[in-house]
Formats: sequence, structure tokens, C-alpha cells
Amino acid sequence: MPENVTVSDVRHVLVLPDRDAAEEAAEALGERFGIDEEPRLVRDALAGEDDAEDAQWLVVLRDEAGRLDPAELDAFAGEWDGWREEP
Repeated sequence: MPENVTVSDVRHVLVLPDRDAAEEAAEALGERFGIDEEPRLVRDALAGEDDAEDAQWLVVLRDEAGRLDPAELDAFAGEWDGWREEP
């Protein structure tokens, strides 16, 4: 009987100021970090804000292998005036 393999559901969330920054960062992630899976872009409206201009954009990427360095991702997001959200 095969042993159960522990699967990690590690996700990193980069918070960016606008859609353009999120799209640029998502594209650059593959080039810089060699990720295979396309990051997911999510619009995150600020509480109480209806205006699309006030929305932040999240770049969500999975890292089951745990090979991405959180500090490097934080610095990477900072290039677009963003940050890495702590889980």
C-alpha cells in the first residue's frame, strides 16, 4: 500500500496598486522565478469603495514545492509599489 504524500497548499499573494502593474508582474514572475503555472489575477476592491480606481490587484501563485523565497517575492512586488501579503 503506497504511503500518503503530504501535499502543501502554499500560496503567495502579491498586492499591487493597479491592473497594469499586476499584469506586468504576473508576466515577469515566469521570467524571473521560472514558475510553470500562470499566476491568477484577482481584483480586490477596498472596503467601502465602489470606484474601480480604488481597487488593488492581487497576483496569486501556488508554490507547492516551497521553492520561492518570500523575501525575494516581497522585493519583486516592491518594484511595482506592491508587497507580498503574509498568510
